[in-house]
Amino acid sequence: MDGPAIITQVTNPKEDEGRVPGAGEKASQCNVSLKKQRSRSILSSFFCCFRDYNVEAPLPSSPSVLPPLVEENGGLQKGDQRQVIPIPSPPAKYLLPEVTVLDYGKKCVVIDLDETLVHSSFKPISNADFIVPVEIDGTIHQVYVLKRPHVDEFLQRMGQLFECVLFTASLAKYADPVADLLDRWGVFRARLFRESCVFHRGNYVKDLSRLGRELSKVIIVDNSPASYIFHPENAVPVQSWFDDMTDTELLDLIPFFEGLSREDDVYSMLHRLCNRITEHRLKPAQSLFAEPVYTEFSSVSRGRNPCLQEPSALVREAAASNHPMVP
Repeated sequence: MDGPAIITQVTNPKEDEGRVPGAGEKASQCNVSLKKQRSRSILSSFFCCFRDYNVEAPLPSSPSVLPPLVEENGGLQKGDQRQVIPIPSPPAKYLLPEVTVLDYGKKCVVIDLDETLVHSSFKPISNADFIVPVEIDGTIHQVYVLKRPHVDEFLQRMGQLFECVLFTASLAKYADPVADLLDRWGVFRARLFRESCVFHRGNYVKDLSRLGRELSKVIIVDNSPASYIFHPENAVPVQSWFDDMTDTELLDLIPFFEGLSREDDVYSMLHRLCNRITEHRLKPAQSLFAEPVYTEFSSVSRGRNPCLQEPSALVREAAASNHPMVP
């Protein structure tokens, strides 16, 4: 197994030269990854996760049986944006254990790892926050990990507000030790890895219906639209992060999630968010925050999430506005 194949991540254009090719690299490069296209963030458009390591893997007969390892999630085909994506039937046994007393009544937030919370590389990084040894085919490789700015504040606040689950398409041999170092507060009640994904049309998809939680109370935070193609209406997409130490994406997310934690279900607020993003694309001169995103609204349809079709942007522009997210 090649080193990069254990991590499912976006390819940083600055690291592309001299990069070690992964086992399934040739195939993955044939797809145009939506993650690679993300030059701007969805969060930027509207203002600008206790452990359980005994999580069950899918049954062998489940639709999530995986083909050979690939390096990164592929992109969505054109038809995926127009058609309803069939969701495989959930297994008899869910991926998550029963909700604990501590998290009773809280919504569940599924949080991605690579390029959402951290960026990792097999090439040495002088300012790495962690260096994680990973054994591959009998050889120890060093993985250099950078933490996204404000990830500590983000995780601590999310742990107070939600039942948080780490869900990554990377392998556990890499992601588990990274999570040990990253999550010093025990924010993640469970950790799910590549074997818990559904392999669908060349992508590792995180099927939220298999978690064992009410979907109207589940949110996924991820930089790859391909990861939540089954449930785009539950998604809060974020910008892929590599090494920009001025990034404020996670910090800007906190007030939004504080408001979302008080909603009866997640659909109405997320739908309103995507409507705002769509309007902003059509009328870029108009302020994104003509009114707060967090407002009471009714009769909101739960159709496909326009955020799935195109990544969006403007974190700093909206963050600089004086319009509050929460009244």
